[in-house]
Amino acid sequence: MRTAPTEQPSTQRTDRATHAAPASLSALGQVPWSDIRDSTGSAVGIPPLLRSMARGDADTARAALKELRGRICQYGFVVEQATAPTVPFLWELARTPQVTCRPQIIQLLRSIADARQWESVAAVYPKLLNHRENPVVWERRARQAVRARSGALRELLAEQDGEISRATTELADALAE
Repeated sequence: MRTAPTEQPSTQRTDRATHAAPASLSALGQVPWSDIRDSTGSAVGIPPLLRSMARGDADTARAALKELRGRICQYGFVVEQATAPTVPFLWELARTPQVTCRPQIIQLLRSIADARQWESVAAVYPKLLNHRENPVVWERRARQAVRARSGALRELLAEQDGEISRATTELADALAE
């Protein structure tokens, strides 16, 4: 029986065959990234960031996650339409032991699940809902995308890594509201 070395953190384990690779990253090509927008314009820069998070060392993954956060959910706002299509890939990365920034990915999912700023703005300025580019719709779709994959919470809550467990508990609490 093969076991992971004890000095290796749980976010670095590679011994679980069921999570050998984030399989859905191959589905990145199925999303029309050039047709949707993130905070920088075209969302074509999102797939390379997700790949860097999946395969990069800790510093590379953290830098990619920071840039991704700025493109899809910053200051508690779902900033563009690319957020919802990105969420399934975030869930897959959060469930992959080799990914070094898993707790931070789970925290980003929680930020997306909590995002209601555009709805609050629309309550005060209902004309916002009449715009062709409706940020309230982006926000709702992004929250729905987080909820759609919430079945993974049980697996993440069972993680032995305390940071992952804490972040997952916070995400579960946000989804329960």
